[in-house]
Amino acid sequence: MGAAIGSALKAAAGAVVWAAAGRSPATSKRAELADLVAVPDLAALARRADVIVSICPPHAAREVAEEVAAALAGQDRRPLFVDANAVSPATVQGIGELLGPDRVVDGAVIGPPAWEPGAAVLWLSGAAAGPVADLFAGSPFDARVLGPQLGAASALKACYAMQSKALPAAWRAIADAAAAYGVQDALRGQLARDGVQLDTALADLERRAGAKAWRWAGEMDEAADTMAAVGVPDGFSRAAASVYRRMAGGGTG
Repeated sequence: MGAAIGSALKAAAGAVVWAAAGRSPATSKRAELADLVAVPDLAALARRADVIVSICPPHAAREVAEEVAAALAGQDRRPLFVDANAVSPATVQGIGELLGPDRVVDGAVIGPPAWEPGAAVLWLSGAAAGPVADLFAGSPFDARVLGPQLGAASALKACYAMQSKALPAAWRAIADAAAAYGVQDALRGQLARDGVQLDTALADLERRAGAKAWRWAGEMDEAADTMAAVGVPDGFSRAAASVYRRMAGGGTG
């Protein structure tokens, strides 16, 4: 996703830099193919960039923002910081308190890495959402502004993820329970009578989650926090997080 967003920004920004420290060879190759310019680390990027886009696993979003704040300490320049991670509104609002709410834009990508138009929407909210959306004009990402409220884009992403990630996880839990009780074949037959193909649902979930299951667990944690903050039951998301941790080999915690 980072390579795709960086590539999309090149037309407006000219040069797009990325922080190379600690990244895998595969990530480096994708950045190279996207013609992005590597800088040593996040601190170097923060001191150079006018707009910083954070794309990382949900659990690391706050840490990335803290590193940027540390790198900018004592400087007059204040680049825009776009948190485009699958986090809760509270997380991105906390980042706004850290870096300045007028300089933070809440971003939510819905869809796959976009190399052609029509694949993904980038929802944006916050005081500077409009100027950030303008940077993506004509790019493969359909940038849409929700409004000035920091956290609105993350709320939308969390609600969307309830149906795109939490509901599919239920099929994995159903199949695991049926197998444990030895009724998986009978369940398949009964579901087939209702027009539901359990094996197809499981294969689709494995295809979509696959090696990203650990990352989806973090997203479901943040979605659960989003629900709980407004008094909506959060158990669906927390159960989905547990399913994805099991899929990733991390147990059910």
